[in-house]
Amino acid sequence: MRSLNYVHRVSLDFTGTLFPHAICLGDADNDSLNELVVGDTNGKLLVYKNDDSKPWITRSCVGMLTCVAVGDVCNKGKNFVVAVGAEGWFHLFDLTAAAASKADSSSQHEFQSPDDQKPFLTQHIPANTKVILISDIDGDGRCELVVGYTDRVVRAFRWEEPSDSSDAGPGQLILLKKWLLEGQVDSLSVNPGPEGLPELMVSQPGCGYAILLCSWTQQDSSDSGDDTPTTPGSEGPSRDVVLHLTTGRIHNKNVSTHLIGSISKGTLKLMNSSEQLLWSVQVDHQLFALQKLDVTGDGREEVVACAWDGQTYIIDHNRTVVRFQFDENVNAFCAGQYTCKEGKNGPCLVYVSFNHKIYIYWKVELERMESTNLLRVLEEKPGFKSHLKMLGVDADDPAAVRALVADVLYKDAQT
Repeated sequence: MRSLNYVHRVSLDFTGTLFPHAICLGDADNDSLNELVVGDTNGKLLVYKNDDSKPWITRSCVGMLTCVAVGDVCNKGKNFVVAVGAEGWFHLFDLTAAAASKADSSSQHEFQSPDDQKPFLTQHIPANTKVILISDIDGDGRCELVVGYTDRVVRAFRWEEPSDSSDAGPGQLILLKKWLLEGQVDSLSVNPGPEGLPELMVSQPGCGYAILLCSWTQQDSSDSGDDTPTTPGSEGPSRDVVLHLTTGRIHNKNVSTHLIGSISKGTLKLMNSSEQLLWSVQVDHQLFALQKLDVTGDGREEVVACAWDGQTYIIDHNRTVVRFQFDENVNAFCAGQYTCKEGKNGPCLVYVSFNHKIYIYWKVELERMESTNLLRVLEEKPGFKSHLKMLGVDADDPAAVRALVADVLYKDAQT
């Protein structure tokens, strides 16, 4: 297993504590450049931009923030920042105006009136939120908000504008459906199904996952949100749940599972849409976060897995593994596209330490995942063989080529 040594990083100031899903990367102000969004347990929402160590924007929310996200949750053609607290308070922020005001100001940090700093919308939804996802989960071209809870429940909401044009309200979230699962929900993802339609996938303990069917009904839509308890075997919220295990045997159900598409945690496994196991990788660290990120620039995303002690694994579709050791214990982790120093989005790794710092490694691209050697790299260069011919070396004689390369690299050092 090849080891990496990333050195290009920036350090951001962060004095709070946070839940694992209260950090994300996204275009928060709709300028096509991604920001880092963090929510802490004191209700502060922080947005970091570029390589500035101080937050670009700070907002106050109600309660402990457990999860944040960036996306077009209102289906208005632009991104909003979503922050949800443990007590069930949903906060929606439109930071487009903040970006415009900053552009008109000489200061990197925005100064706005108290009204400008208020959420675009605050709404109460059921409490005990754990993880959220903004995505089109039913294939209708509109985004939904999916919320996973600590009580084995998943709910789907959709933004609805007021039906009466005279109503000046901004709209609200309407509950579409509630699912009750057998085990705890650790992560949510959307994956293309066999017919090309999106499938909503939820991780389940024991290296399992469930596919939640999005068959909206009038009963689901009219639910007020404060649902009555139901049992997994009864009609109601538990229906339309298809449970899957990644192998035929039962796994330890005390081990949590995280999904990225069809990727599960514990022993890392990659499966295709037909539930066929493509590969399995056993690692010797306690992992707590999985992300996906294209680090090679070939259009195919790699798996990025982070352990509590900072050990980070990057695995491609061919089961090639490289690793990077972050030098501190990790409180939270995410990976994605971020605009740091070069004025454009690029792949990065984000670590939240326990020492009031956030570290962003912003130059993490790899030319290739697999191990190689110098001769193979030189052979891929278009002018290599012509240069060998000029030097009188036969390009088809590997021993002669190796001798020439050794002379160039080491002859002066040996004298």
